[in-house]
Amino acid sequence: MSKNESNPSQCGFRTSIGGQALIEGIMMRGPFKQAIVCRTEDGLVEKVEDLKWIKDRYPVLGWPFVRGIIVFLDSMIKGVKALTFSAELIPEDEEYEPDKIDQWIENHFSAEKAQKLIIGVAVVLGIALSVALFVILPAFFAGLIGGVKQDYLVRNLVEGLFKVIILIFYMFLVSKMKEMKRLFSYHGAEHKTIFCYEHGNELTVDNVRKESRFHPRCGTSFLFVVIMISIIVNSVVTSTVTIVRILLHILLIPVVVGFSYEFNRWCGAHDNVLSAILSAPGKWLQKITTNEPDDGMIECAIRALELVIPEEKGADLW
Repeated sequence: MSKNESNPSQCGFRTSIGGQALIEGIMMRGPFKQAIVCRTEDGLVEKVEDLKWIKDRYPVLGWPFVRGIIVFLDSMIKGVKALTFSAELIPEDEEYEPDKIDQWIENHFSAEKAQKLIIGVAVVLGIALSVALFVILPAFFAGLIGGVKQDYLVRNLVEGLFKVIILIFYMFLVSKMKEMKRLFSYHGAEHKTIFCYEHGNELTVDNVRKESRFHPRCGTSFLFVVIMISIIVNSVVTSTVTIVRILLHILLIPVVVGFSYEFNRWCGAHDNVLSAILSAPGKWLQKITTNEPDDGMIECAIRALELVIPEEKGADLW
């Protein structure tokens, strides 16, 4: 085992560059640019665009506890756009059949408007699925347990337990899908490449392969943090009526996301016993959501990262 594998958190510095696994590709986002690199039959396809941050126009949206909500929504929208782009590169004989909603939108709107609507619908459905899985179902299940449903503090803990179980079970089921196994391998390539960059090593396939695939500043870790923070924030809800609890929990989602973002930023910026303990569950979950990549996947990740590294050294400091 290499030194970097045994001590993956000991980096030369922490970069703010982050990524997302795509269909046969990687998206990397730096402080100034976003790059998508996908592997096709004809080689690597690249797409680079300058980033425009809404906080530059409205500084209040960059304030602590507010910025987390904006970053979350922005990441969802850009993530869906990137996935759509990567899906469009799939050979026609392998393309997925569009669902009825997508077909209806494409038949009634221009190509540009249809794409925006499809992305909007995907984001809304993604949020709705998250609310159903991690707000409605836990509250409903906890409400069925006679011994806890009248004690709001105990019920909040039970709801939290259900959230953790649902998250792990959902990730486990998704990881068994053939297409997701490859996507999770690209996820592993993304983490390894960022670690290699943070350790100050040359970005080569051999160097990247030595790195750990478990990164503390990962979206998977963020999901686990959201659940933990929600248990704390939702403790202010004293009602034991299921429908009331569900509505109040939904109203508190922006608060949960805001606190979770700041928590993740703090953990990512510190190397100590406390940050290691607090970030450990998220890294455990990455054992499900990341796989070891092949050389081609690593090449995609390296190229995507190279395209967003700022010219000024240190401009991407965490």
